[in-house]
Amino acid sequence: MMNDNRVEQTATGGYCAIYGALVILTIATVGLSFCNLASWHTMIGLVIASCKAALVALIFMHLLHSTRLTWLAFFAGLFWLMILMSLTLTDYLTRAVLIH
Repeated sequence: MMNDNRVEQTATGGYCAIYGALVILTIATVGLSFCNLASWHTMIGLVIASCKAALVALIFMHLLHSTRLTWLAFFAGLFWLMILMSLTLTDYLTRAVLIH
């Protein structure tokens, strides 16, 4: 009987490449802070942060080679985060603007 709980090993070179990508994305985040992009600043920052979070979750947390139950827990957490952020945004957008 085969054991289905095997863990895929990532080569050290793969980890170094992901580390290099994270460093480059961090440098891009710092460089973005010096640019004046008006309303695009936040969106680009969130895209860079999402890329870094995806790399960490998929490679360093071994989500890429995990079971379906782990993926279900991951997507349940993302769904819960989406609910919390949408409720917060709903509260923020429905507040009256105070003019002094």
